[in-house]
Amino acid sequence: MTRYQHLADLLTQRIRQGLYQQGERLPSVRSLSQEHGVSISTVQQAYSLLEERRLVLPQPRSGYFVAPQKAEPPAPRLTRPEQRPVEISQWNETLALLEARKDKAVFPFGGGSPDISHPTLKPLWREIGRVASPQRVEAMFGYDELAGNRELREQIARLMLDGGAQVNSEEIIVTPGCHGALSLAVSALCQPGDIVAMESPSYYGTMQMLRGLGLKVIEIPTDSQTGISVEALELALEQWPIKAVLLVPTCNNPLGFTMPLARKRAVLNLAARFDIALIEDDIYGETAWQYPRPATIKSMDEEGRVLLCSSFSKTVAPGLRVGWIAPGRYYDRVLHRKYIATTSSPPATQTAVATFIREGHYHRHLRRIRQHYQRNYDVLSCKVRSLFPCGICVSRPQGGFMMWVELPEEIDLTRYTAQMQQRRLHLAAGHLFSASEKYRNCLRLNFAAPFDEKCENALRNIGEFFHEVMRKG
Repeated sequence: MTRYQHLADLLTQRIRQGLYQQGERLPSVRSLSQEHGVSISTVQQAYSLLEERRLVLPQPRSGYFVAPQKAEPPAPRLTRPEQRPVEISQWNETLALLEARKDKAVFPFGGGSPDISHPTLKPLWREIGRVASPQRVEAMFGYDELAGNRELREQIARLMLDGGAQVNSEEIIVTPGCHGALSLAVSALCQPGDIVAMESPSYYGTMQMLRGLGLKVIEIPTDSQTGISVEALELALEQWPIKAVLLVPTCNNPLGFTMPLARKRAVLNLAARFDIALIEDDIYGETAWQYPRPATIKSMDEEGRVLLCSSFSKTVAPGLRVGWIAPGRYYDRVLHRKYIATTSSPPATQTAVATFIREGHYHRHLRRIRQHYQRNYDVLSCKVRSLFPCGICVSRPQGGFMMWVELPEEIDLTRYTAQMQQRRLHLAAGHLFSASEKYRNCLRLNFAAPFDEKCENALRNIGEFFHEVMRKG
């Protein structure tokens, strides 16, 4: 983090804690320069960043003042999906959203990619170039071990310690991304026609994977700040022959919450009581803004019933296609499924990622992007409040780079798909995140990219469209 960003974050914290009141004059540029031992230009850059966040207002020849704060919109309410097994559809809508990636003129609010332009990734790009050299062709482009590169598995086992899980490298299987890990986990546990319980809303990619495997989903009511309702999950387990529970309990996609530790433990206890498997999608866990990162459910598992799935797709880059699964008691089944599906994984990217972690670059990168995404959320949430219609609800993520916005109920996004596409507004509409097509007045926004003029213009266009819909009734 640069000095001006550190100073801006410090002033932001003081404003939000009420140490500086609305309308109050902030310390002068010169006094802050002397207090913190930084240059005047550093203080000016910090104040410019606070202007972007709409926290301060400059007054000519008078200095900077705390801006009037628009009331923060409420967080989305507890969701109320249909609590019965549902077959998944919406493939065509999902495919249309994926196809929108090709249009570089469309700002990627609807996608799921992290910021891959960050300078902390340069050591990885160099390493990929080095391992792909002609001298290493045979080692890098031949078959690897079925379970994956041995050194990479050792590094992943060390990373999992940050979440409290003590897993041996021999208990880890490398996969082609987290999507591949989840697919292996589900196919090892379930047969076509089985039922899987999930949070609601849930990531559309995971639901399409379940659809492809011929499974049904029962959506469980979920709180946007504390996660899945343990009571509703217990009731569903009593009523239906659920084969597995699939959760994103840490830095959830799309709501952004992290389940409290007691609730994570309660879900694990339910899984033990009903003797079912629990699939933990931890793909965003490493992006948690708090330090140390929250504990995984896997860290509490003493029976091997938790299958933890993750990857470097959201912390580094999706194109690496390097993920992993720690399947516990289901190791043999999952390894066999991997052999059937993909045999071994590409050695080149595994070797490069292992070196990237071993040399300390990965943890330095994580520290930077956590700060980067938290600042982006501060800016984007302010812009959403000012540009979107009144009456919205906005999630308060605790990590990652996804924000869930609940619009007024009269804005049914499924009715305006064609008009949005004509205006090149490709959004991740809320109904994609529900097997029963709930959340038609919701959307997910990606705030990974740096907030610049292009981003602001795209957000303004979205806001103007919503205001237009509201005016037309």
